[in-house]
Amino acid sequence: MGVTGAGKSTLARAVSGRLALPYHELDALYFNGPGWAVNGELAEDVARLAAGPRWIVDSLGYPEVRDLLWDRADTVLWLDYPRRVTMPRVLRRSVRRTVTREVLFGGNRETWKGWLSREHPAWWSWSQHATRRREVEQRLRDPRFAPLGLVRFRHPRDTAAWLSSL
Repeated sequence: MGVTGAGKSTLARAVSGRLALPYHELDALYFNGPGWAVNGELAEDVARLAAGPRWIVDSLGYPEVRDLLWDRADTVLWLDYPRRVTMPRVLRRSVRRTVTREVLFGGNRETWKGWLSREHPAWWSWSQHATRRREVEQRLRDPRFAPLGLVRFRHPRDTAAWLSSL
């Protein structure tokens, strides 16, 4: 987990490949149609995948499924990077997606007009950075999640070193 642009999907795919675990991209489950339509069966879809014995998702953030995933996870990898790391990443990714008109979840695309929206990944990453960190820290203090394994990365080189040790 981490803010938008931290590299959650990239890390989840890499861990999935190294450990031969099924990987599920939560954004692809969440957005399932044109106009960024939200999947009305998200909770059911996520409950099915989380009922499996082994899985990796690239986010624990959507409120509709947050508790379900936290309750069933055994380990959380937290990309707790500063804005100076995440913002260039999210900006590069969004520019690339906008310029190339890359098809995303549900057939959607990032657009130049979309950059003006507070829902745009760049705006979202900037505005939610501190809030997300506080939420995660608060959740990790919750006694219900005490048995949960946590690996907290504060810099990409730490993440890379950990990944290479798998």
